[in-house]
Amino acid sequence: MLTAVTLSGSIRKGSYNRQLQMLVGAKLAEAGVAVTALDLADYPMPIFNEDLEPDNVPEAAGRLAELWRSHDIVFIASPEYNGGASPLIVNTLAWISRQRPSPFRHAVFGIGGVSSGKYGTIWGLSHLRESLTKVGTLVVPTLLGIGPASEAFDSEGQLVEKSIQAKMTQMVHELTHFSRG
Repeated sequence: MLTAVTLSGSIRKGSYNRQLQMLVGAKLAEAGVAVTALDLADYPMPIFNEDLEPDNVPEAAGRLAELWRSHDIVFIASPEYNGGASPLIVNTLAWISRQRPSPFRHAVFGIGGVSSGKYGTIWGLSHLRESLTKVGTLVVPTLLGIGPASEAFDSEGQLVEKSIQAKMTQMVHELTHFSRG
């Protein structure tokens, strides 16, 4: 059975990206994937600083790296901050990238995000895709850029637009098809 880890680059209460994380996780579970939903609030790490290495690497970085190494799929939902990935995701990737063996070489990654703007984190996801690719990650082609957030979900928390629902289904297909598991 394939396994997946999902996470959100936003830890605020009522996060739309957490909502997207859970929707993608449910879709993966429907496809027969065992899903572990992570909350990055449970993995506290200081702002990355090489001066902390090697003696003060956060224990959370090692735990996250091991989760990524031991799962076949990783899905990241990230809001956009000034055209880039969220600071939480950037810091998380910085710490995880220092772990050995590389936690980026086994799992196939999917990325998506929800923002208040109509472009739906497309610029931030482009930045995230580029960063992940540079550390050797296989990122599936389909991106889930969703916006504006205020119109994206119905009262039950489901995606409103049929085209976005279809893209999510396509992403899950790609994640399971390209999985190295």
